[in-house]
This record gives sequence, structure tokens and C-alpha cells, in this order.
Amino acid sequence: MTADSKRPEGSLAEQEEAPLVWSARWSLTTRILAVNILAIILFGGGFFYLDTYRTRLVDTRMDVMADQLAQLDEALEAARPDQRQRLIDSFTRATESRLRFYAPGGAKLSDSFTSGPPTYTLRDPDLQPWKRDAARAMDRGIDWIVGAPTYPDFEEPRTDVGGAWPEVVEAFRTGKASSRFRYAPERTPLLSAARVVDLETPEVMMMTLNARDITRTVRAERLRLAIVVSMVLITSVLLSLFLARTIVRPLRRLARAAVRVRLGRAREVVVPRLPSRRDEIGTLARALSDMTQALRERIDAGEHFAADVTHELKNPIASVRSAIEGLGRVTTDAQREQLLAIADEDVRRLDRLVTDISDASRIDAQLSRTLFEPIDIGLMIESMLAGRAARAGNGPNPRIAFARPRKGTTTVMGDGHRLERAIDNVIDNAISFSPDAGLVCIAATRLGDEVHIRVDDDGPGIDPDQREAIFRRFHSERPRDEAFGKHSGLGLAIARTIIEGHQGTISARDRDDGKRGASLLITLPARERSEEQG
Repeated sequence: MTADSKRPEGSLAEQEEAPLVWSARWSLTTRILAVNILAIILFGGGFFYLDTYRTRLVDTRMDVMADQLAQLDEALEAARPDQRQRLIDSFTRATESRLRFYAPGGAKLSDSFTSGPPTYTLRDPDLQPWKRDAARAMDRGIDWIVGAPTYPDFEEPRTDVGGAWPEVVEAFRTGKASSRFRYAPERTPLLSAARVVDLETPEVMMMTLNARDITRTVRAERLRLAIVVSMVLITSVLLSLFLARTIVRPLRRLARAAVRVRLGRAREVVVPRLPSRRDEIGTLARALSDMTQALRERIDAGEHFAADVTHELKNPIASVRSAIEGLGRVTTDAQREQLLAIADEDVRRLDRLVTDISDASRIDAQLSRTLFEPIDIGLMIESMLAGRAARAGNGPNPRIAFARPRKGTTTVMGDGHRLERAIDNVIDNAISFSPDAGLVCIAATRLGDEVHIRVDDDGPGIDPDQREAIFRRFHSERPRDEAFGKHSGLGLAIARTIIEGHQGTISARDRDDGKRGASLLITLPARERSEEQG
């Protein structure tokens, strides 16, 4: 993965991080409970449906009453006068209703409750048990919650005349059927419907009905719904608490461990990895543990690096100090020139050390901010070798052979300056270990999705137990005939840092042709074919 490919991911992560506004101060447990309880509240909206269900039942019953009155009207007109009372009695018993007839002036002509036994009785709520009072209180509460329309209470008029009934007045006035909804004293629907009938004279027939079955049906449905909502609510709260516990507790453990790491009071703070968790929290725990371990290794590496720097700088500083102190004691120009030469060499060595140390300490940070671009490794190595040949003197040096690849086949995404520095360090290392008449072979090839860069030398080779150590900073294994202080011991360490910053690898091994010497292999991710064609 290249540096420029990392940036879109960061910007995407910033876009996905939506700020919490109204719930910013809520704990995770509270949010889980709130979300689940809100879902139950929405489910409890079924009470609204029951209110519309009751309204539909009432409307249907009123329509049925209107149809029944129409049928009774036809039957009364077809019957003989002496059969009409028997027909009315049969109708009221079958429908459990009450029929009253009013003259156009409002006088009551007849009443089924006076000509026969009552078919329903309005119950006094004061004489009923407390359970009925609780049911009525619940009905009122639910009606208030759902915003049900209010209906008047039913009261028998002191003087039973047509003018006391709005539905009778409306029927006389319009000539059409009229109906009303009222609450009986025990809060059950009392429905009434009035219709003009034309017997010997026009009369208004009014039918009243105490529809207790509607209340029983609605209450039964409300009870079932309340039981279901209560069970779901209890289950949801328990599951929410369980879910909050499985999420919040490990997060708190991770937070406490992170605080201990920040405070630095314990050298080896163990961040729980939660191996049994296979969800996102487990992934987070293992990522934090790995991050903490990497941070600890980084700190240790920094401490070791500082110690190594101190050690490497002490020798040339001590040598310069000794040379300067000796200048005051020498008496000949030859001795003075010798001490000055020593001091000059030590100063140059210090300059190389400081430069390499500066580069080694900044490479990681610089690579993380660098925008990678396509680099043809073959062309880059060819240009490097041309420049090296132009700078070379006439003295004996190992020869360099480069197997140049076909143009465009070894393209990678990276920072050309840094890659050139890494490969140049590897070539310098090979040259330093090769004899004057030796040969350094360089090859760059593409194998699948990788570009391989191989540098072989004719030197003494590298012992297997030293093949990893040579990439450590200030590694001191140098050729015997090399002047002291000519190399800082950071070249291969810098090369590895640069290569790994490009998602590549560098390793030491034996030469493929079996000859004496060492082979350093660099692998880098090749540029994708689609990018090359695009």
C-alpha cells in the first residue's frame, strides 16, 4: 500500500465519523436501552390501531342499526295494525334494543320497555367491583393517550319527548336516518338511531342499544396487546442490558489499560486481547494490544538507538579531543600535521554519522507524508550507475554489471529519491565487501505482482546467523582492509527502513549461482496493470 493510497482512507474515516449532537453525553448503556425501548414504544402504537378498530366497530354497528330500522319500517308498513306490536316485541328481543315512537309534535307514542320487559339494563358503576373501575380508568387513560374523540354521557331525559333527542329532531327535520354515540354510565357505548316511518301518520322510530360487546372486544384486544408489549419490553430491557454488558465491560477494560499505558506507571502494561471475542470489539482489543506492543517496541528501539548514537559519537569525539589536546604538546610540524589529519578524519566521520543518523531518524515520518508516484526501477538503476561511473576515479574498483530489464516492466509506486538512496546503499555495501578485481551483479525483474532487485558480490559472504544482524543500526562487521570509520553502520538499516516504508522486504542470502559471495534481495509491490494501462 502506498502513501497516497493511505490518504483517501483517512479522509473516508473522517467523513464516516459523524458527530453526536443530542446524545453526546449519554453512556453506551443508555443509548442501547433508549434505542430498544423506542422500538417498543413504536410497537405500543398498536393502541392507536385499537382506537380506530373501536371506531370502525361502532360505525359498523350504527350502519347495521340503520339497516335494521329500514327493514322494520318495511315490515311495519306491510303488517296489519294488530300485528305491529308483536313485530316490535320480536325485533327488540332479537336485537336486544329499545324502540320508541314519537309523534311530529314530539309526544312519545309508545315504548318497548313499557309494553314488555327491558332488553338491556344500564348498570350503576358505583355498585360494580373495583376491577370495573380500574378498567374504566384505563380506558380513559388510553383514550387520552391516543387522542380519541370525546363523546357525551348518556342521560335519560326527565320528560321523554322527541325534542329531548337530537337524532329525533334531525330525523323529523331532514326526513333521513340519524344516529348518535353516547357513553352509558358504566362507560359502554350506547348507540341510538332514528328514522321516519309512515304508518297512519308520520312518526319517528328511535332505536337505542347498549353495545357492551364492543367494549369487551376492545378491552380484550388491549389486554392481549399490553401483555405482548410488556413481555417484549422486559425481554428487550434484559437483552439490552446483556448487550450493554458484553460491549461496555470490555471497552472499560481497554480504556483502563490505555490509561495505564498513557501514564506509563507500569513498564509492561498488558492490554487485554480478548481472544474469545470474534466481533468488532475483539478486533479492536487485538488492534490496541498490537498497537501498544508496536509502540513499546518503537520506544525501546528509540532508546537503543539513542544509546547506540551516544556510543558511536563518543569514539570520534574522544579522538578529536585527544588530537586537540596533543597539539599543545607536540614540537614538530610532522607531528602537528599528523594530529590535524587525525582530527580532520574524525570530523569527517562525525559529519557522516550525523548525516546518516538524521536520515535514519526522519525516514519513517517523511515516507508517511510522501505522495508516491510511478518509478521505473530499471531506468533508475541505469541512471544511478551512469552517475557512479562518471564520479569514479582511475583506481582499482570492483566492476558493476547490470542486467537491464525491458522498459516499463519493473515499475513500482514510491518515492524515487528514497528508493535510489536504499538501492545505492545496498550497492555501496556490495562494493565495500568485493575485492578490487571482483564483480558486482545487479538484476531487476518482475515476478507476478512483485519487482525483485538482486545485488550479488564476490565478497566473503554472510554467515547465516548474521543475515538479520547486518540490517541493525551501527552494525560493525566490516571488511578487514577497510579504514576505520569509513562507514557509519547505518547504510543497510536505512535501506531496510526505506524498503519497508514502501511495503517491501530486503533480505540477505546465498548467491543463486553457488559462487562465493553474498546476495541481497529487495522485493517491492509492482504497479498494478490497470494503473499502467491507464
